[in-house]
Amino acid sequence: MSEREATKVKTVPWWVGPAFALLALGTVPWVVFLAVTLPRHATFAHYRGVWVGFDTALVVVLAMTAWMAWRGRPYVALSSTAAATMLAVDAWFDVMTTPRGHGLFLSWLLAVLVELPLAGICLWIALHAEMVIENRVVLLSRRVRRAEARAARRAEERAARAERTGQGRP
Repeated sequence: MSEREATKVKTVPWWVGPAFALLALGTVPWVVFLAVTLPRHATFAHYRGVWVGFDTALVVVLAMTAWMAWRGRPYVALSSTAAATMLAVDAWFDVMTTPRGHGLFLSWLLAVLVELPLAGICLWIALHAEMVIENRVVLLSRRVRRAEARAARRAEERAARAERTGQGRP
């Protein structure tokens, strides 16, 4: 087995890929149904609460990413991926729910200059963290193999010494 193969670990069971492919395909009719049946305009009873709650959750995920990055935690990949997702969703809904005019221009400006670039940086952080973790696994597997080889050599040397001194005979 090669060093690269030794460090590759299946991260999820075999059925996850096919199951999620079926879920994605099964969701397409639902999206079409919504596109045809939902009203073009709607008023929300808790509009302010939805956005304040969402943006508060975004602040928490960004703060979590900051803390994990400072502490060098590998879970920074997960929190930065969540942050990227939330930033993209925030940009989408800001642009799509803002009426025409100055507010819409500001929504587009924030989406293009702040939210989407920050989402890209978050995805870079996640990718970089994954690469660092993979490299650490490769290095650790090399160290383990070297340590095992040293231990085997020492055991052979002890056995040879014991054989030479006559201690190896019953």
